[in-house]
Amino acid sequence: MLYIVATPIGNLEEITLRAIDVLKSVDLIAAEDTRHTALLLNKYGIKTRAVPYHKFNEKSAVGGLIDMLKEGKDIAVVSDAGMPTVSDPGHVIIDEAVANGIDFTVVSGACAGVNALVLSGLDTRAFTVLGFLPEKKIDRERFVEPYKSVPCTLVFYSAVHDVKKDLAFLHEELGARKVAVCREMTKLYETVTRGTLGDAFDLTEKGEFVIVVEGANDDFSALSVEAHLRRYVDLGEDLRDAVKKVAADRHVAKSEVYKTALRMKERDE
Repeated sequence: MLYIVATPIGNLEEITLRAIDVLKSVDLIAAEDTRHTALLLNKYGIKTRAVPYHKFNEKSAVGGLIDMLKEGKDIAVVSDAGMPTVSDPGHVIIDEAVANGIDFTVVSGACAGVNALVLSGLDTRAFTVLGFLPEKKIDRERFVEPYKSVPCTLVFYSAVHDVKKDLAFLHEELGARKVAVCREMTKLYETVTRGTLGDAFDLTEKGEFVIVVEGANDDFSALSVEAHLRRYVDLGEDLRDAVKKVAADRHVAKSEVYKTALRMKERDE
């Protein structure tokens, strides 16, 4: 059996009894960082051997792990914190397990994205965990584009050296939406900073961050057609695409919206 095991995102006491039992009973632990995982294993007297399994070696290491599973061994996969595969290694071995007909299960536990979502105070009914933004600006723009008009809450992971840059980028792309910046969750210095994208946040640039942003407001009843069009244009859409989206949002013909767009264009020129 292959076990995908969630581990604490900060406070080491936030681990399930089942996770401890599984880590003690398996034949091997595949860990993102064996030194980091050793802190958890030592705390709970877990003697199981751990081997490295991270983003740089998961493709080369997966063959040996699959062979062990075929031989009847039990393996647990853990990341440094939270649920493996959620912005962490794990997908490769799951893909291979499915391809080889090997059973696997999930041992529940912490996930930074879900913790931050609840702490944010924003809408939890529908959300998307998007993980880390790409490094290059053009890749970031392409990555965020499909989610600009999505009404669900957006959750981003952010490294300490990127958090201010990420907030500025999200303001540029998404506008002045409500936001919560969650830092060092479950730890002694856990903080949640709430406000609006574009605010000058006073952040302690230490630890791990999750940025939670409200989704696009899909209540268009208070907007005029022109204001609706301008909202999309302000988010970076060209006028032609804005017309299509406004027509779809309002369930009206594109030709009706296009008349307003022409008047806007004439005035702007």
